[in-house]
Amino acid sequence: MPDIGHLDPARYPGDGKRKKAQAFKDDKKRCYNDNKMKYPTLFHLISAAVEEKKVSCVLIGGFAVNYYKVSRYTAVLDFLITKDDFKKILVLLEQEGYRQGYGHEVFSRLRTESDYLLDIDFMFVDRETLDKIIKDASQIYIAGEKFLVPSLEHLIALKLHAIKHNPEVREDRDLPDIVNMARSNGLDTESPGFKKLCLQYGTQELYDKIVRKV
Repeated sequence: MPDIGHLDPARYPGDGKRKKAQAFKDDKKRCYNDNKMKYPTLFHLISAAVEEKKVSCVLIGGFAVNYYKVSRYTAVLDFLITKDDFKKILVLLEQEGYRQGYGHEVFSRLRTESDYLLDIDFMFVDRETLDKIIKDASQIYIAGEKFLVPSLEHLIALKLHAIKHNPEVREDRDLPDIVNMARSNGLDTESPGFKKLCLQYGTQELYDKIVRKV
């Protein structure tokens, strides 16, 4: 079966441009259907890649927020992973049509043109940090596949850290998540423990905003 990422109508035989274009469309549709049968959802694809390469990652972002009883739409799948493990699964994801988009030393976005898959964001951490988060993580199932989500404390810490280091981009997105998770899970935001968490990974200003909004 031809690779959908390299289909070219000019390669297809036929008596004219219309037949070539139709042959191209037919092959593209078959590739799409074959890929969807192999990986019905992105969750199946990620699970297969992680299992094949024997790596570890943690689901963060909107799907993790949803786990903590906050409804939030997301069009991107977010994972925490080491950079070395990311490199191991990157080849497999590229084989399924993903391409690296925006990248940074601690972050990479993979983009897809698929109609049924999502873009994927990977946030890089060191092995020690990932192991600590995995130790306290919860196991969940999405589309029948097993994933790990951070503890509520670790998820809030990640969001505080993201806001602290990129407030212009992250505050409008992550601060409401923190506030809503605190409300939905009955956190005492004025407790010494919560304040310590906010000051360790965020700022006094962020802590004050959270307390006022909760």
